[in-house]
Amino acid sequence: MKRLVLVGVWLVFSLFLMGSLPTEAARIKTFVSIVPQKYFVERIGGDLVEVFVLVPPAADPHTYEPKPGQMAELARAAVYFAVGVDFEKAWLRRISAVNPAMRIVRTDEGIEKIPLVAHHHHEEKGQANQRDPKAQGRGQLKEPSAGHSGAPDPHVWLSPPLVRIQAKHIAEALAEIDSVNRAHYEENLAAFLRELDALDMELKSLFARNRGARFMVFHPSWGYFAKAYGLEQVPIEMEGKDPKPAQIKELIHHAREQSIRVVFVQPQFSRKSAEMVAREIGGEVVAVDPLHADWAQNLREVARRFKAAFP
Repeated sequence: MKRLVLVGVWLVFSLFLMGSLPTEAARIKTFVSIVPQKYFVERIGGDLVEVFVLVPPAADPHTYEPKPGQMAELARAAVYFAVGVDFEKAWLRRISAVNPAMRIVRTDEGIEKIPLVAHHHHEEKGQANQRDPKAQGRGQLKEPSAGHSGAPDPHVWLSPPLVRIQAKHIAEALAEIDSVNRAHYEENLAAFLRELDALDMELKSLFARNRGARFMVFHPSWGYFAKAYGLEQVPIEMEGKDPKPAQIKELIHHAREQSIRVVFVQPQFSRKSAEMVAREIGGEVVAVDPLHADWAQNLREVARRFKAAFP
């Protein structure tokens, strides 16, 4: 008899535990545009969310087109967290049409965007640097006039202070969708914000003696990161296109003047132009990925690589 009672108690306790855990059906089905956002949503939602990424790690978020299977999954999603990448401009309306009940949250709302920057070419001799009138002949930076069309820089997920804003939008949306667990999302948000602040202070300390230092990249993904820590990126890509031979020649000249010996590339783009510049300056090509899944650790690693590249 005692054995039967113990078995009964064990069954009741097991059922209680199962009921206290979020089931697959109970989890909020969410979509994000890029891999780093998955990190943010999972830090806040924990076991209460199921996160799908629309743009695969190796794909270019500027030009990606969702697959039919992804559109089918989107039809069953509760929320889509947008971040402002280029493909969203063409696809968010279509995505919304597939699932009108799905909530679309623009996590970049409230962020002051900076323009994408291209390296300036000396079309007019003696033209002044738009940022520094005394910097003639040093290699200049300007807003692009074509290709990116002076568009705002979408890479807002690469700056810890800006991720704070995105995290708050994510937490508020989840709390509104699942108000019963609002306290869970708010607690996780508070913990994540503390982590972001600690990372921000760590990176500020790392670059404290490198104010104004320049690093060369193929694609201008690191503008917000550079702005947050007093650095400056020098992109090889010209207005969304590979540079012409004359432009490469100028970039090489600029790199030599600035003692740049490392050219940073990312997996989503060709390395050809970067390798050409690196070869001419006697430098090397180093990969950094702005779309890495382990967002915080990746940002630390990228920061160390930038730091090591400064003369």
